[in-house]
Formats: sequence, C-alpha cells, structure tokens
Amino acid sequence: MSNYNKYLNKMYKGTQNDFYEVIGKKLKQNKKTFIITANPETIMFAEKDDEFQKMFDNQFTVVVPDGIGVVKAAKLSGIDITERITGVDIAVKLLEDCNELKKSLYLFGAKQEVIDAMKKVIKTKYSDIEFLGATNGYIKDKDKQMEQIAEKKPDVVMVALGIPAQEKLIYKHLDKFEKGILIGVGGSFDVISGTKKRAPKLFIKTNTEWLYRIICEPKRLKRFWNSNVKFIFKIWKEKKKF
Repeated sequence: MSNYNKYLNKMYKGTQNDFYEVIGKKLKQNKKTFIITANPETIMFAEKDDEFQKMFDNQFTVVVPDGIGVVKAAKLSGIDITERITGVDIAVKLLEDCNELKKSLYLFGAKQEVIDAMKKVIKTKYSDIEFLGATNGYIKDKDKQMEQIAEKKPDVVMVALGIPAQEKLIYKHLDKFEKGILIGVGGSFDVISGTKKRAPKLFIKTNTEWLYRIICEPKRLKRFWNSNVKFIFKIWKEKKKF
C-alpha cells in the first residue's frame, strides 16, 4: 500500500449527516476530538511530514475528506469515501450544536475585523453559546494563547490559521485539553461572518468550489496546481505501478 493510500484509508467514509451525528454525540459526552479536514494539500503534508503522520495516527484524531480531490483520489485507489465534508459546513454545524446544547466556544485566528464580525454573528444567531472569547491570529505567542485557551476548558475550539499552521498548533497542545472538539477551520470565519461570500450553490452542489475560488482569486491557480493536480497525478502514477 502506498503512503497516500494509507492516509486516504484513514478518512471518515460515511455521509456528512452520519459525521454530524458522530461529532454531536462526542460533544454531548465531552469526548476530546481533533478534527482534521483533509484536502490533497493536507495529504501531501502528511506524506512528507513526521508530525502530520503522528497527527493522523493519534487516538483523538478524526480525519474528514474536505476536498473533491481527496474523494476522487480515493475512488481511483479503490477506497470508498462517500462524499466530501467541508470544514466550513462542520464549523457551522458545531456552532448550531453548541447553541442547542449551551456548550462553550473559543475562536482563535483570522484578522481582528473578521473576529469582530464573528462575535456579532454568535451574539445574534447563536446567543445560547457560552462564548469564552476570541483572539486574532496575528499575536506573536500562539503557544501561550493555546495554553490559556486550554485552561478555560472549552467544549469547542476553532483555529483559523490555515494549513499546516492550525493543525500543528492544535496537535502541539492537544494533551493540555481535558475535553473538547478542536478543529482547524482555515478561512471558515470569513465565510460564516459574511466577510467573504461562499461559492454559489451550483458550485457547491457540483463540487467545483475550487473553480469559483480561482475565478475570484486567480493567484490561487498555482496553489491548486501544486496540490490538487499534482496529487491526482501521483495517485494515478502509483496505481499504474500495481
């Protein structure tokens, strides 16, 4: 089995709704969980980075296929992953569950104006959440901040620092958390707060959000090529060997 197949096999293979039930139950039962939302870039990091490999193997880690490239690569390798489960959708679901269950939340990352917008969304839309605080991602001592967050014992921690920084920071401090669902959410705060628009429903439904992002931000094309396109090509080459 190739290294890529090893990581693809670790992906959550059920439906989005099934996964929502899983994390809802973990939230109710105060079970510590580290959610990695994996796209091709994440898999490529894991393949060459020892720390990412340990993250994937950690007993508290759940890896979900965030990216159609991961789903396509899995099918090409004969691994049955049902569907894409995006980080922004998981973040919204966690906010809904926190609100319904009156659980506590801490936000870390993004720009200060985005954090301020997130506070307003939580206050108006998720007012039953026990909001423990929010810190922008531009502070120097991020390790100290994570230690302070752990001391508050939040039920959910969302870290928006981008791949791989957010995952590495969470994993480094995972042992300090007695409970809680911890997740790296990338640019999800931008979308949830309304700072940036998410792709229209047609793009979401057809799994072409990547195309919409490239249209809006052409500079993303190089990154897309270096992660998604090269990733699929490597999977195809590995399959031809066997």
